[in-house]
Amino acid sequence: MLRFFQPEKTNDNHYTLLINDLHQTAQDLQDAYRNLENVIDPDLIDCYIYELNSVQMRYKFLLTSIRNYELRTQKNPENFYTKNPLELSES
Repeated sequence: MLRFFQPEKTNDNHYTLLINDLHQTAQDLQDAYRNLENVIDPDLIDCYIYELNSVQMRYKFLLTSIRNYELRTQKNPENFYTKNPLELSES
């Protein structure tokens, strides 16, 4: 009976996936910076610069996707569970 009085917890798998991917990308970004700081070989410096640029672009994409997803769900809550966050970032 108490179950009816508790607020319903929303569980959105798409949003959770985006947040988890963002945290993993943030960790990858820290690793790329650490690797770049500790390398001496010129070829490896180039390699880590490319890796750093790649991870930064992925991080920016995820932030934009999360922001767009949150904006869309606030404006139109009835579509909260029907939209894919990757589709939302394209429009």
